[in-house]
Amino acid sequence: MRAKISYAVTAAVLVVYFVLVGSRGVLLIEAGTPLTVTFGAAVLILPVIGVWFLWKNTEFVRDANRLAALLDAEGGLPVDELKRLPSGRIDRDSADEVFARRRAETEDAPDDWRTWFRLAVAYHDARDTPRARKAMQRAITLHKTSS
Repeated sequence: MRAKISYAVTAAVLVVYFVLVGSRGVLLIEAGTPLTVTFGAAVLILPVIGVWFLWKNTEFVRDANRLAALLDAEGGLPVDELKRLPSGRIDRDSADEVFARRRAETEDAPDDWRTWFRLAVAYHDARDTPRARKAMQRAITLHKTSS
């Protein structure tokens, strides 16, 4: 729940920022000189890109949470079996062992969104965020095409 609140607060702050930047772009355009109109148009592009990025991120999170709920209902969510160091961090050897099993599971069933979801969790536990995101995107795509 804390993560959802943090995400909502961050999104709200970004939206306020986009509105402020957009209003500055409009003011520059209203000044009417060629230079300010050019800068104003350039400034207006930033909120458009930001809103698109925020939308795509929100859509990704919503889809991933939906898959997590489906997998939980099936009893297929990965269990946290990772060993932890006294500091609370995940033991690297333990993460590698779980990752190897998840990768083998995914290679055995490459068209099953469930295996890709569990692989994404393993990547995340191994602190490989880019690959975790790609694996989760693959799981989302496979789920959408199988439904």
